[in-house]
Amino acid sequence: MLNSHLPQDAHTAMLIGRLWVPEAGAHVVAVTPQDVFDLSELASTSSALLELPDVATRVQDFVNSGLAPVLCSTDQALDNSLQAQHKPDAPWFMAPCDLQAVKAAGVTFVASMLERVIEEQARGDASRAEAVRQAVVAVIGDNLRSVVPGSEQAAQLKQVLLSQGMWSQYLEVGIGPDAEIFTKSQPMSAVGSGAWVGIHPASQWNNPEPEIVLAANSRGQVVGATLGNDVNLRDFEGRSALLLGKAKDNNASCAIGPFIRLFDAQFGIEDVRQCELRLEVQGPEGFVMQGSSSLSQISRDPLDLVHQAMGPYHQYPDGMVLFLGTMFAPTQDRHGPGQGFTHVVGDVVSVSTPKLGTLVNTVTTSDLAPPWTYGVQALMRDLASRPLAHRSDKR
Repeated sequence: MLNSHLPQDAHTAMLIGRLWVPEAGAHVVAVTPQDVFDLSELASTSSALLELPDVATRVQDFVNSGLAPVLCSTDQALDNSLQAQHKPDAPWFMAPCDLQAVKAAGVTFVASMLERVIEEQARGDASRAEAVRQAVVAVIGDNLRSVVPGSEQAAQLKQVLLSQGMWSQYLEVGIGPDAEIFTKSQPMSAVGSGAWVGIHPASQWNNPEPEIVLAANSRGQVVGATLGNDVNLRDFEGRSALLLGKAKDNNASCAIGPFIRLFDAQFGIEDVRQCELRLEVQGPEGFVMQGSSSLSQISRDPLDLVHQAMGPYHQYPDGMVLFLGTMFAPTQDRHGPGQGFTHVVGDVVSVSTPKLGTLVNTVTTSDLAPPWTYGVQALMRDLASRPLAHRSDKR
């Protein structure tokens, strides 16, 4: 069923998104299991909508008032969105953000990060690995998740790791006071559910990164959440951390959706903190990989990451969407023993969690993915061509 892409409790969820309407361009919409409602007279952009005070109530009241016309059925839009080639004369769902900055936090799961470093330093020698692990446990105990980044305990751990010759820039941002925050892609460049996602054709080692994405307005208030795939080129970044931009920001390399679920009485930041993300990759040759990522194991609170990304030093007048990072690092062999995982063209990647639905994308190379052509100028042109109520964009 197409509605399986919606949250399990979609009948009570306040979902907003963006719908491509032929001959009219992008519309901000509210989505129910049955219908897609046009919110153009409430706000002309996703960014402007999230600026409204008590936005979930405002959207609900607007839809209930009958002022929001139905653009199409949800099944109709989902069906076209999930086609390999969208029907040009039918609506389809875009990424639910538009003018917002697209930011991401990295190295946010200490436990899996430290285990990877331990394995790397041991270089396959089990006895050496155990000695390193014991040195770490002597400082922080048996539970690596107990490390609080930036704490005195983290500073002690750093000294232990330095003495073992295993400190790295990734550990610095993993347990140091400053989180890694980077620009994932440009405003308007993210693709939505059903779209192709792009891998740089020169990459030989890459993977999906299933993540929760928070939506914040210009005041730094988190007002909703959605799903994301932070498509990652492990070989590019592995060669040099200075290639992070090339590893992360390529055509169609950022997928967000299917919808932003607004915070209300039924869903809030505590639900985000307990999200269990599921990842599945289905390859064209029959390969299947499954994995999971639990937000309960994140080392920095989601709101702390938001505050590090936006505040006195970083303002985003159109708001921000923020990827929270992942604990998932695929190691399942695909092409032979010891070769690990990498994508192939035609992989179908699904990221899901019960309260946010499912984000589905098919892998291609960035040069063959549909080029990014619908930017801010095109959006402004489309908005200028259709009537919008004076109340739109009021904050």
